[in-house]
Amino acid sequence: MLEKHHILKSDEIELVKRCVNNDRHAQNLLFKIYSKKMMAICFRYTKSREDAEDVLNDGFMRVFEKINTYQGIGSLEGWIRKVIVNVAIEKFRRGTQMYKHVDIETINISHQSSSDIYGELNAKELIIQIQKLPPAYQMVFNLYVFEGLKHREIAEQLGISEGTSKSNLSNARTWLKKRIEILSIEKKAI
Repeated sequence: MLEKHHILKSDEIELVKRCVNNDRHAQNLLFKIYSKKMMAICFRYTKSREDAEDVLNDGFMRVFEKINTYQGIGSLEGWIRKVIVNVAIEKFRRGTQMYKHVDIETINISHQSSSDIYGELNAKELIIQIQKLPPAYQMVFNLYVFEGLKHREIAEQLGISEGTSKSNLSNARTWLKKRIEILSIEKKAI
């Protein structure tokens, strides 16, 4: 059953036990099972495939270092996801400037309805636009929208104020709306 990458709770527990014992086959299997989903998460937090792969690899290294702390409460996938997101946050905090400024005054929003704009964009195109957000906006947007964190939690994790978190989310939404609007116009012109 494990070889087909379909995991039942009891199989997950056995796989975790084997990973705790540094069983390389089990670690490889765990990576194969979850790496594709985790890579999609990594793409949201990075600017390039190379950066996403770095987060994924560092994240799984952390997973294998900390797997002995997984107590079987909640899903293994959810626990791995949290580890991966934490690695992305750490890399962000070490490697980028938190308060990068984007001049919002230069963004002109037309009156096209949001539902029209978003309906014309597929998930892959949206991820590409999220990757183009300034780093601080990208991080707050992902943590708020995809991870469901509150501004207080985001502020604590990133070492910023709640106001900065709210401002970055608002600016990210404005920036994305403008980018999506431009894409929509470009698609109609083709």
